[in-house]
Amino acid sequence: MRCFFPSVLWRVPTQAKEVFFTFDDGPTPEITEQVLAILNKYNAKATFFCIGDRVQKHPAIFDKIKTEGHSVGNHTYNHFNGLKKQNKRYFENIKKADGLINSTLFRPPYGKMKWSQYKKIRKKYKVVLWDIIPGDFIERNSVEKIVSNIVNNVSSGSIIVLHDSEKCAEKMLQVLPLALETLSKQNYSFKQLYN
Repeated sequence: MRCFFPSVLWRVPTQAKEVFFTFDDGPTPEITEQVLAILNKYNAKATFFCIGDRVQKHPAIFDKIKTEGHSVGNHTYNHFNGLKKQNKRYFENIKKADGLINSTLFRPPYGKMKWSQYKKIRKKYKVVLWDIIPGDFIERNSVEKIVSNIVNNVSSGSIIVLHDSEKCAEKMLQVLPLALETLSKQNYSFKQLYN
């Protein structure tokens, strides 16, 4: 994938002990607020790749994310899989979300898009994927396994993806403080991505 999408941001080029937690699929009532509380406890900043439809339904939570100093990115309006959508419809969905989110950061849902979509999207957006996807969405993964996937693979500049969604909340809300605690003891700091 990295060969095909060379200008995608997979990890941040830095020698500093910084990692970049990102959250996909929110904002989600109660869940996103709990994530914000955990991040605040660890003096951590993060980036939230938001679904436009959810931003429209929950504008106060979206505003809280920004007010608390985190960054936001576009995750389409309807969580579209680019491989399964015609380009015109896909671009329209991104534009609709952009009217609400107003960010130059973009993450394709499922990490999937066509080359033709990527070529157009990269002209306006910084496309962000990840180097650590610990699997909070995989049912068989235990909390311990997900935390291990983070702490055993992390390095300076790592971009980690978790999900502030109903499906992942039970495990993710246990994983996040454990990962932050472990990485804090290793002297990592937690930063947001910038437009």
